[in-house]
Amino acid sequence: MKVATHTLGCKLNFAETSYLQRVFSDAGFNIVTYKEKADLYVINTCTVTAVAEKKCRNAIRQALSQNPSATIAVIGCFAQNDSQQIAAIPGVNIILGNDCKHRLLEVVQDYWRQQDKTPGDGDKPCVINPEPRSFVPCYSGGDRTRTFFKIQDGCDYFCTYCAIPMARGRSRSATIAETVAVANEIAATGAREVVLTGVNTGTFGKAHGETFVDLLRQLDKIEGIVRYRISSIEPNLITEEIVDFVASSRAFLPHFHIPLQAGSDKVLKMMHRRYDTALYANRMEYIKKAMPDACIAADVITGFNGEDDTEFERSKQFIASLPISYLHVFPYSDRPNTAALRMGEKVPVEVRKARGAELHALSDTMRHAFIESQMNKEHTVLWEHTHHGGDEAPMMQGWTENYIRLQRPYDVALAGVVTPMLVSNSTIVENFACDD
Repeated sequence: MKVATHTLGCKLNFAETSYLQRVFSDAGFNIVTYKEKADLYVINTCTVTAVAEKKCRNAIRQALSQNPSATIAVIGCFAQNDSQQIAAIPGVNIILGNDCKHRLLEVVQDYWRQQDKTPGDGDKPCVINPEPRSFVPCYSGGDRTRTFFKIQDGCDYFCTYCAIPMARGRSRSATIAETVAVANEIAATGAREVVLTGVNTGTFGKAHGETFVDLLRQLDKIEGIVRYRISSIEPNLITEEIVDFVASSRAFLPHFHIPLQAGSDKVLKMMHRRYDTALYANRMEYIKKAMPDACIAADVITGFNGEDDTEFERSKQFIASLPISYLHVFPYSDRPNTAALRMGEKVPVEVRKARGAELHALSDTMRHAFIESQMNKEHTVLWEHTHHGGDEAPMMQGWTENYIRLQRPYDVALAGVVTPMLVSNSTIVENFACDD
């Protein structure tokens, strides 16, 4: 039996999909690409934007075009928040929310047995989406260089624009001891760099009376893992203690992803964010003082309900004043059942797109300025196994500790190895995409 998977959204989803691939592979299934004919197609969905939901429908159509008689399983955040909408899509057989998608193999096998008993019921999807409460740590595989490690799930913040707390439930995690045990398992696979992922990673350990920084200290002791990155952490949760630890640690890298969402205090208050621009700027200043070459990424939502031209310009000017290395820009998208639907005046879609384009341009300027600041400095690079540039002059690529993509002539002995490299025009990969 063949299984194909398709993942939408965040790195947390990628880690969960990879976990499911291992489960099916261990059970004797063959994992194939999504463009191949398979018996089961699994779509791990996102609900952050309407675009992500549209991509889910496209993925269902793509699967059915490959094999009209295949079993289609839609799992994850979209499945959790709007199972009825998915059930109305022809061809969907199984819909699992976030609390039970780790049981996909069991559900699929039960579904197939039931179809054998009562043929002809394939037009009635199996829907299971209880409120998310459980936590299953997992990590991505298949990349011998880098893995994404899910250490936390859910969120207690309920920002007015966000449907994720409804899709993934309240914040939860394993204990430090349990998390370290999985990290040791990752180290045994040979993975060299681990990216810590979660919905709100800074709340790790809350239910167990433990803290995120205490987890970092324990993970830093695992010598088999040479690098860690923190995928994202809220500005109100990135304490001076965390910054100081990263600056002095053995393996944690000077690369931070700190959501901003808006550079206007008025808009931040409407979003119910738990900080203001002064606190955010203070965090930037503290990080750069401790680690002058640190890379700092920020998420920004533009066109939020009630964001007029004045507030957008204020936000843009604030962002430009910060030592940010690059942005992830998201035009605001209405999400069902969120408080933002009842707030402010809607910003026209064309205005959201135009503002998004302005922020993308600002991001390009900031990224180029950051790279320019690193020119002729020596950094360490973890080299990947993949070939680039053809067979005649193959190149290998890797990321510096502060997230600049560099290249050098391919040398199989360096794959998975960390070496020093000078940042220069000849070593930088042109127009590399920042995707953390």
